[in-house]
Amino acid sequence: MSAVDNNMSTCAACGKDGDGLKACTACKLVKYCNVTCQKAHRPNHKKVCKKRAAEIFHEALFKTPPPNEDCPICYLRLPLNLIETKYQPCCGKIICCGCINADIITRESADWSCPFCRDPSSTALAVDAIIERLNKRVEVGDVNAMCNLGSQYFRGDGVPQDSNKALELWHRAAKLGCGQAHSGIGVIYFNGEVVEKDVKKATYHLEQGAMRGHVAARYNIGIIEMNAPNMNRAMKHFMISAEVGHDDSLKEIKKGFSHGHVTKDDFEKALRAHKESTDEMQSDQRDAARHILQSQSP
Repeated sequence: MSAVDNNMSTCAACGKDGDGLKACTACKLVKYCNVTCQKAHRPNHKKVCKKRAAEIFHEALFKTPPPNEDCPICYLRLPLNLIETKYQPCCGKIICCGCINADIITRESADWSCPFCRDPSSTALAVDAIIERLNKRVEVGDVNAMCNLGSQYFRGDGVPQDSNKALELWHRAAKLGCGQAHSGIGVIYFNGEVVEKDVKKATYHLEQGAMRGHVAARYNIGIIEMNAPNMNRAMKHFMISAEVGHDDSLKEIKKGFSHGHVTKDDFEKALRAHKESTDEMQSDQRDAARHILQSQSP
């Protein structure tokens, strides 16, 4: 029996066997009878625990997350750019710009309904009605509603501008595992917009967002690492986000390759994966909608 196996079958402090042993939450390498045994063993275990905990976090941080979800109508991966998607507070679905635009073109002009559930869409509703729907979705634990309502408060759009309320909603969504919320909080701490600038807190939230698949969070933590400078870690982040279709991350990979921070094999791998990912998110409907969005931008 290995030392690790032995540690996992008996209390690391007193040596007792038992089914009620609980693993060290940080390293998962040893088990204890209770908190008293854990505290007694802490001086001997601290160094090993800290090292293994860092290894576990590193593995989780640089593990490729699952791709972003599909549009519930066309079943293509949702675009990475949030401007090209729309959250529907009626049904809680996130729909791509292509399906929204196609629905507008094909339906009767007076029929302003949700492309998914056919309930009157946010386009046809007054702002206060949209806020009411968002609040109802928040009450049932919809993290996307929390993020969207938080953004409304942050901008003062349809509600009084309230940055503290926005952060409260984003923190609530983050506790429920929302990568977008972690990303937003991280950016706020990094920029020091409505809170005191805190790079440590920004890094924590951006890393949490990255591990939950939020590509912009991954890119931003890459920028922080690059400025540190921790070029190896930065390029790892950019590789992961570039491979799922993030354009700015691919640009950083190209720069990294030209400066010797990225190998030729990794550069070519990133190019291929980026193209495959962007192809998966492309459609004629989305291209048409994108042209409309670009024409409407100031």
